[in-house]
Amino acid sequence: QVPLVESGGGSAQAGGSLKLSCAVPVDYDGYCLMWFRRVPGKEREGVASIDPYGNIRYTDPVRGRFTISQNNDKKILYLQINGLNVDDTGMYICAATNRWGAGRCRSFDLGDYGHWGQGTQVTVSS
Repeated sequence: QVPLVESGGGSAQAGGSLKLSCAVPVDYDGYCLMWFRRVPGKEREGVASIDPYGNIRYTDPVRGRFTISQNNDKKILYLQINGLNVDDTGMYICAATNRWGAGRCRSFDLGDYGHWGQGTQVTVSS
């Protein structure tokens, strides 16, 4: 399968913003899509998910600062990060699953997502 490919990471100052992108191959049309991150010293954590119907969920640590969205043809998945802080430093990875059928998103557990990209690094300095 064609992999998911993330981009848009980089270095930023605390308080700044970044917009990450993930190219979503046609193989994952109708799938639940999620952004998760690997933060140094912590377990991998999901941050946001979106299903084919536009239903969106966020985890508590990022709610209010992160926005997940897609372009019109749903081939690009975005993650807008505002109010960056040093704790946001990490590798951001997009993932896809159809484990629950019909593209439903029911979990932020990475074990439920069988497809993910290589990630894009975000580094925030104070």
